[in-house]
Amino acid sequence: MSDLTDSPLTRDGKSIVLAHDHGLEHGPTAFSAVPDRLDPETVFEMATHDAVTAFAVQKGLAKQYYPSYEDDVNLLAKCNGSSSLRSGEPYSPQTWSVDHAAELGADAIGYTVYPGTNTEHKMFEDFYQVQEAAEDRDLPVAMWSYPRGQPIKEHRNPDTIAYATRIGLELGADFVKVKYPRSGEAMSHAVDAAGNCNVLLSGGSKSDDLTFLSMVETAVDAGVSGLAVGRNVWQHEDPAYLLDALEKVVFEEQSAEDALGR
Repeated sequence: MSDLTDSPLTRDGKSIVLAHDHGLEHGPTAFSAVPDRLDPETVFEMATHDAVTAFAVQKGLAKQYYPSYEDDVNLLAKCNGSSSLRSGEPYSPQTWSVDHAAELGADAIGYTVYPGTNTEHKMFEDFYQVQEAAEDRDLPVAMWSYPRGQPIKEHRNPDTIAYATRIGLELGADFVKVKYPRSGEAMSHAVDAAGNCNVLLSGGSKSDDLTFLSMVETAVDAGVSGLAVGRNVWQHEDPAYLLDALEKVVFEEQSAEDALGR
């Protein structure tokens, strides 16, 4: 895996990224179950938890809120995104520059790529420019590698997820974030395909605590470097409780049941 020993994104070689780019990607409906979490400051407070190695947000949230938290939160600047209002094949345009993110204090850059779409070639071109600009700034890059488009019949197919991690490696990412391919064996194959690129599990939609943590446990056992999680934390009735449990599973390699005290 990439040598990120000195990176603020890792702790003992592992990462828990708290993602909060949902306001752009999904809109206010993402917060309907927990209306108070529509206020970004409440989620910034969650990101100060010791388990969180980085907090992924878009430009506006970084600009408006990060200055109050820069001593306690590592910023992963999510530099592209799109809304759920558009139709057609997915494309995620760049929303701010690496230079501007660095000026705001970013510790790392995040960027989504949708392999398999008819805009894949454009997104690859966009990514290489962002990746090289970040490298010039000594900022690690996390690729959200999400296969989409007409050729992709099953997003979580083991071969598709392994291809997604390999694309992260081939295009120069330091971390590659992918969906869970529904088994530890398939996850292990995806980790192998990533070579020295660090694989992060996508936390996905909200589920019950044991189901979610069992998935994380299986992925950690399969060799992932950690996860990027959003809704399962900030939609939780007790986010600190779940972050405590995640810390035990990811960094201490406890079982899901032990981490939940069951």
